[in-house]
Amino acid sequence: MSKKILLTGCTRGLGRAMADGFRERGHIIAGCSRNSDQISAISEEFGSDHFFQSVDVSKEDDIRSFCEAAIDHFGEAPDLLINNAALINRNAPLWEISAEEMAAIVDVNIEGVAHTIRHVVPSMIEKGSGVIVNFSSYWGRSTSSDVAPYCATKFAIEGLTSGLAQDLPAGLAAVAFNPGVINTDMLQSCFGPGASSYSSPRQWAEKSVPYLEGLSASDNGASVTAPGQ
Repeated sequence: MSKKILLTGCTRGLGRAMADGFRERGHIIAGCSRNSDQISAISEEFGSDHFFQSVDVSKEDDIRSFCEAAIDHFGEAPDLLINNAALINRNAPLWEISAEEMAAIVDVNIEGVAHTIRHVVPSMIEKGSGVIVNFSSYWGRSTSSDVAPYCATKFAIEGLTSGLAQDLPAGLAAVAFNPGVINTDMLQSCFGPGASSYSSPRQWAEKSVPYLEGLSASDNGASVTAPGQ
């Protein structure tokens, strides 16, 4: 059965791999990204059944407009909301990260997630169903040097998701999802050439897209890791 999926950060890395995977499985995508050129390209490739918009998830007015337009395109609330968009800090100890860089990471990784929840979940409640997947990380459950700001935001996602799960009515679910370690631009910024030893986003999506597709209300409050990771 075709599902309606709202996906942030849809034009690169895992986001693009998920968009491709969900489309191949017959689902309808509403996606956003800050890169307007990439949004134009994916919109043209996917066609009018799907909806894409250039959006900065850290700006609530942008998210409000996007969510309203996506729900209008779907004709109802999405079945699945995937909060994938995220930033990582440059490799450095915390005291070398500027206040501006820290604020940008928090604004996207935490506030951006809260914005989409604020403007999608009420429609899910009205519909009586829906799954919210907030992308976490191994660094939302453990830590490493030089990525303290990113770790802090992903630990926050774990807590935010657990608390949200307790607020949701029957029929809905919130899940914290650790995608694992995949060879993306983000991983390359941390691991350098070593990132190439990990699976590509496309390989990752072959297992993760069906897994995400299968999440249901019974998974509410779960903190899970992608299959094979």
